[in-house]
Amino acid sequence: MSAAARLRARLAEGGIIAAPGAPDALTARLVEKAGFGAVYMTGLGATAVRVGQPDLSILTQTEMADHARAMVRAVGIPVIADADTGYGGPLNMRRTVREYVQAGVGAMHIEDQISPKRCGQLSGVRLIDRQEGVLRLKAAAEARAEAGADVVIIGRTDALQPEGLDSALDRAKAYGDAGVDLLFVDGVKTRAEVEGISAGLSAPKIVSIVDGTDAANLTLTELEQMGFSMVLYAVTTLFSAAAAVRSALDHLKAQGTPQGIAPQITYAEFCDIVGLADFQDFAHRHEIDG
Repeated sequence: MSAAARLRARLAEGGIIAAPGAPDALTARLVEKAGFGAVYMTGLGATAVRVGQPDLSILTQTEMADHARAMVRAVGIPVIADADTGYGGPLNMRRTVREYVQAGVGAMHIEDQISPKRCGQLSGVRLIDRQEGVLRLKAAAEARAEAGADVVIIGRTDALQPEGLDSALDRAKAYGDAGVDLLFVDGVKTRAEVEGISAGLSAPKIVSIVDGTDAANLTLTELEQMGFSMVLYAVTTLFSAAAAVRSALDHLKAQGTPQGIAPQITYAEFCDIVGLADFQDFAHRHEIDG
């Protein structure tokens, strides 16, 4: 069963799916080992770990698809992947869907920003016309059908911050008629905004919670009660990892030794995370005894 089929089956069960963000394949493995049923490939995280730069439409479609492919290969849980704006016109969208399907993602979200786009939490977001957004998602849905695929398509709008809740809801409802499976109003910062989205959208929907915002005070139970099918914790692992690395480097610079850095995993724990025993077992079973 494909990752998309497994994700669809899980969505059909009801309840909420928590998908922590992962900037790379190693973090995706940690998400899986922690017991989560899905992992989110965040564009902000992918851009940060690949080129060390901000999420301002810097990575290309091929880079993002390759990043998704690596993450899919690293885990057994479905990967929900950021597909930005589709990376161009209708033909680019068709190729993007095909590439992401071939990568094996469970779901992909497509947004309504003008290219080059930017992180939905930043100011200065610029949007395409609503009808253009509808056509963009219809192209994605048709490309999926052409490929004979079942990847979950998420229609995302970034209208909340630049245009307000009513505009965001209006766009989301229009996108729901374009053949997508889930609706996604990005850029939420407050509990009130999440509550407004919950009340304003009856279709299956997801929400992205960003650490440090008022919305981050909402619990998984509360989000489930609001009717969300999925919650993305886009930056939790990225920000936590960056803080840990910075702290370790500050200690090393000041003390001249790694001794005393805490918390750290052991070498044995790291080997377990990357599945060393499985790789060694496979190699040993297919090597000539020496």
